[in-house]
Amino acid sequence: MSDGLITFSDVSRFYGEALGVNRVKLAIPPGITSLVGPNGSGKTTLMNLMSGLIRPTRGEIRVLGVSPDRPEELCRILGYCAQFDAFPKGLTGFQFIHSFLRIRAMTEEECQRHTWTALETVSMADAAHRSLAAYSKGMRQRIKLAQAIAHDPRVIVLDEPLNGLDPLARAETIELFRKWGAEGRHVIVSSHILHEVDRISDQVILLSQGYVVAEGQIQGVRSEVKDQPMQILVRCNQPGRLAASLFQQDHVVEAKIHPDGKSVLLRTTDADRFYLLLNRVVMEAGLEVESVAPADDDVNSVYQYLIGAEGGAV
Repeated sequence: MSDGLITFSDVSRFYGEALGVNRVKLAIPPGITSLVGPNGSGKTTLMNLMSGLIRPTRGEIRVLGVSPDRPEELCRILGYCAQFDAFPKGLTGFQFIHSFLRIRAMTEEECQRHTWTALETVSMADAAHRSLAAYSKGMRQRIKLAQAIAHDPRVIVLDEPLNGLDPLARAETIELFRKWGAEGRHVIVSSHILHEVDRISDQVILLSQGYVVAEGQIQGVRSEVKDQPMQILVRCNQPGRLAASLFQQDHVVEAKIHPDGKSVLLRTTDADRFYLLLNRVVMEAGLEVESVAPADDDVNSVYQYLIGAEGGAV
């Protein structure tokens, strides 16, 4: 089963006396997995470990059954897009991708085909023969992504891949992530833009100060935060009446009318009891409910609940 997972078995990495990550135990399934945490939390260290760019101080890592200690095998199945630019001087976009494919011992025909496919995938074919030095920030970001996927890897590791992209390019790139995840690939994404993490992630890994503090689907992670009442937004035709009826229950700790005047925001310590109660109140009062939705099961809320304000900027 581990051949289909990325596994970390009690992995730690120290930089001298400084902690990178500590005692990480993970089994990452296919799909889109987002790494979330403030600067210095260990996101890039985790990516560099699974990519074989650095070695763990202790513990074992397997990427679809392959150890990062076997770089030739790992490079066949993994593509990596770094956060920062590091381009060889004097190359065009086409040459940048083509040269790395040649290192993989592909034939010239294979290199040509894979290079053009990668360029077209990220909408960079028209700029293929322009110098990398003349590329904008967004173009440099896309050419790095093209190089990471050119050999058709099963694992794609992307450190802040949306930085510098305009809104259209961001939307197109997010759709690529979804496509790759739906194909059963592992797409590992680090991003500080949390509403985008919510949109694209099948699962999240929350890190703080080198430790994994939570992992899984964001709704499942939120349900494990027992000490914070669940916030639920109900949009209906009589929010005041609904708020008065629900606030009489001991598990409803707050009920207030939303500023839009058409919704009520409730906080409950028992979501299951709340939903049962809501059904009864709506039926008895004859209310018209337009929508019922959790208001705090996004990545930012969950991270703040787990870490608190001292966690820093995410």
